[in-house]
Amino acid sequence: MAGHINLLKLCVGADSVDDLEDWQASQRPRWPAGRAVHVTRMWPKREAEVLGGGSLFWVIKGLVLARQRILGLERVEGADGIARCALILDAAVIRTEAAPRRPFQGWRYLAAEDSPRDLPQGRAREEPLPESLARALAEIGLR
Repeated sequence: MAGHINLLKLCVGADSVDDLEDWQASQRPRWPAGRAVHVTRMWPKREAEVLGGGSLFWVIKGLVLARQRILGLERVEGADGIARCALILDAAVIRTEAAPRRPFQGWRYLAAEDSPRDLPQGRAREEPLPESLARALAEIGLR
């Protein structure tokens, strides 16, 4: 979909996409039905593009491995009184082709044309390749 931009974020504390899904399932009672919520410090300046079809791409152990559609942005205030941005996400976690990423803080914009492709439905539940092999294939553009 043209005219949108994605966000890229480290999935801190997760060793796999399954870890992300398990954590989100444990938090589901706190969130609106069919949605997931991730709170981040900064509000995207390119809000219209993010809301125009963007997804949050998750970096797990140095590889982009999954994404979730961004459904909305909401202002939330922490217990410390600081305003933050809640990314309202579709509950569905979509696995993507592996793409290596170096560590960074916060989130980054990710152009649609630079975003990893979704894995075909039949491959989404395949046993993942060993991390070193997935990284090597991604670095040479074969995965």
